[in-house]
Amino acid sequence: MDVATASGVTKSVASRVLNNDPTLNVRPETHQRVWDTAAKLGYRPHAGARALAGAEARALALLIPDLTNPVYSRIIRGAYRQARRHGYVVLLAEDTTDDQAGKSFTELVETGRVDGLLIASARPHHPLIGSLARVPHVFVNREVPGSGRNVGMDLAAASATAVRHLHQLGHHVIGMVSGPVDLEPARARYAGFVDQMRALGLDPGLVERGEFSEAGGADAAARLLRAHPGITALYTSTLSQAVGAMHAVRTAGRRMPEDLSIIAYDDLPLADYLAPPLTTIGMPLQALGAAAVDAVLDQLAGRPTADRTIDTQPVVIERASTMPHAGMDGA
Repeated sequence: MDVATASGVTKSVASRVLNNDPTLNVRPETHQRVWDTAAKLGYRPHAGARALAGAEARALALLIPDLTNPVYSRIIRGAYRQARRHGYVVLLAEDTTDDQAGKSFTELVETGRVDGLLIASARPHHPLIGSLARVPHVFVNREVPGSGRNVGMDLAAASATAVRHLHQLGHHVIGMVSGPVDLEPARARYAGFVDQMRALGLDPGLVERGEFSEAGGADAAARLLRAHPGITALYTSTLSQAVGAMHAVRTAGRRMPEDLSIIAYDDLPLADYLAPPLTTIGMPLQALGAAAVDAVLDQLAGRPTADRTIDTQPVVIERASTMPHAGMDGA
């Protein structure tokens, strides 16, 4: 039996009561009877009705730039588990360049289907940013200056850790495959590389940029090896770039790690299955996802917003793609 029949009202009246239609004119006892009947029948109002009633949807939405990128699976997992601990679910959406994702995201909140947004897209000047004033939201692993809603890691520390590891192996001519200059995460990793190279008295200028992709890594590494054939070690900004860079190294007729050591930002299971298995820098991506959920829940609770940088302790996961430089004592 439906709510309308059990309450003795029309379906139109029942629907308008349950959706809190302010223009509906019915007696208070009728209004209460509909809600009491709905409760007895286990009826759950749709998200729009909850929003009109001022209730929470108990759902968050996470916008990521690429559903095929396995890096984001770690962030998603951390966000999902933390949200579940607090009784929320996480909905996923992929960013697009046609602005439809931004419109859909704001509509999710305005219609009460989600309570807050977690934005992991690194696209600069994202059109979504200007429409978020009334929406609880955080930026994950990216930075919008002055927003007070950035949740990130010390990306520069990861690059510094990679450089120090290669230097400890006796490498002094170290190149970098960096990311697009218009992406803040790429700039942060590049800055960490340059600062650490300078601190060690090494040349920080052996850098080529490419997209955060296999093709981008292959192209940048090929240009780097042609311009600086004396490079003995290479650091890439992402694991996907490393996959392409390794192809470029082999194409150039150089062996890994005998002729060139390679280390990448991002640690994923794929690294174990490359040839040779790839040395990587592990970062706390699950903790990042969890921290982003905590930040948006704090906003929902009315607490002040503030940028957050989670405790970042980059870890070298050493595999077979790096080795001591041939000129190192004892090598």
